[in-house]
Amino acid sequence: MEHGTDKSSADAVLEHLGYTPELSRNRSVLQVAFMCFILSSVPYGLATTLFYPLAGGGPSNIVWGWIIVSLIILCVAISLAEITSVYPTAGGVYYQTFALSPPWCRRAAAWICGWSYVLGNITITLAVNFGTALFFVACLNVFESSPGVGIVDGLQTYQIYLIFLAITLLTHAISSLGNKWLPLLETSAIFLTLIGLIALIVSVLVVAKHGRHSGKWVFTDFEPQSGWPAGWSFCIGLLQAAYATSATGMIISMCEEVREPAVQVPKAMVWTIVLNFVAGLGFLLPLTFVLPDITMLVNLASGQPTPVILKDALGSSTGAFLLLLPLFILGIICGVGCVTAASRCTWAFARDGGIPGSKLWKTVNTTLDIPLNAMMLGMGVEIALGAIYFGSTAAFNAFSGVGVIFLTLSYACPIGVSFFFRRRADITNARFNMGIIGSICNVVALGKSLASGRKPTTDGPTAWSLLAIPLFCMPSYKVVTLETMNYACVVFVGFTAIAALWYWVWGYRNYAGPPKEGIDGVVADFPEMPAKTG
Repeated sequence: MEHGTDKSSADAVLEHLGYTPELSRNRSVLQVAFMCFILSSVPYGLATTLFYPLAGGGPSNIVWGWIIVSLIILCVAISLAEITSVYPTAGGVYYQTFALSPPWCRRAAAWICGWSYVLGNITITLAVNFGTALFFVACLNVFESSPGVGIVDGLQTYQIYLIFLAITLLTHAISSLGNKWLPLLETSAIFLTLIGLIALIVSVLVVAKHGRHSGKWVFTDFEPQSGWPAGWSFCIGLLQAAYATSATGMIISMCEEVREPAVQVPKAMVWTIVLNFVAGLGFLLPLTFVLPDITMLVNLASGQPTPVILKDALGSSTGAFLLLLPLFILGIICGVGCVTAASRCTWAFARDGGIPGSKLWKTVNTTLDIPLNAMMLGMGVEIALGAIYFGSTAAFNAFSGVGVIFLTLSYACPIGVSFFFRRRADITNARFNMGIIGSICNVVALGKSLASGRKPTTDGPTAWSLLAIPLFCMPSYKVVTLETMNYACVVFVGFTAIAALWYWVWGYRNYAGPPKEGIDGVVADFPEMPAKTG
């Protein structure tokens, strides 16, 4: 099919859903897949959060936590992919929740999902950029000014914050000024990831200066360092895997810049999870085979054990830094991708009046062909929240934890309303259908639907969200101080209160939600949509 035909067909679907196309459709199916991979940036995401499973239980927590969460997220991705193939808008899960909910509750459901989706996008972007700042400092400290002292050890809080600020400004500048070159940047990042991953695997396993652990130790050793009971400690360690895969649904916000979003975006979402899973194992397994003393790693002041592990395995500061450099560059590119996706979902929610001052945030800059105002709003929120670091050195816990919570909640909304109100008939003719694989995934994700004799649905992702919300508000250690407190709960409750207050003050009487035109019977009205493609 000609690209022009793809674009015009996608624009026609968007207009039927009630929106006027305002953004250029400049991404092909491969470019969508590449961006989806970059949003997760699995090697980088796992590297910056390795502390959590180390404290939670050690090597077995790292390996099995990644496997378990990847399977759950695959179920989430398949569930969202089917719905996205029917409702391909930048509003993403927010629009889908409105479309799948019955009329009596659709406004409130969409409001909850919309705020969760926007805040999840913004706080995950914040976590990525802040994590990159901490990771950058840890990478520099593989070089020592004296034995045991890194060259930039002892940086003051404001200096770390300034590094974060510089990275935040850089990622927003690249996303805003280089929008048309972003697909090329993301494509380049794929090859950088592949080269860096191969170099890390080979170098670490071949050199292994202090030897290698046995396979039995890697897959079975469980050494909780957190002080929590073993089971709960293991669950807290899942934050690493949950954080690295939390961007699964963020790609949906790019639907209005994709040539054939009803097929390309769902495929990218699902198959990228599979690619991420393989890449994650390729990154994690070599590190677990050469882990030094776990207690030492958990007690690092930097909270970044990956540079220390690589330096210990190679016995060379220069070698470790060269292996860390691709991860740092990937972190910058991941930040650019997150900024891009966050600006689109913020713009989409503002377009429907969900954010105070929506008239300002829903504007598209025609020169740059991006929602620049929405992007600047997100940047302002990130910079303001970053100031939490002045009060707690564990601020990254809050940013990563609350980002996972909000995104998980937003993903659960369309899946949940589809289950509770039995509206899966709306997506039986979806353009994307995984066939027998989708059926198996549904069985894996089943809960009470089989027990009650209802038609099978994807209930498991909703159960995961119920666990994730309290789980990732918990501190990593049972003994809590002001410095180690996990402020994710504070940020979560604070933003939830703001969303509730704004709904009570303005939304209840004025918020109408997305355009209702075309929501009912969307597939029937577009007979050119094939019933099944896989």
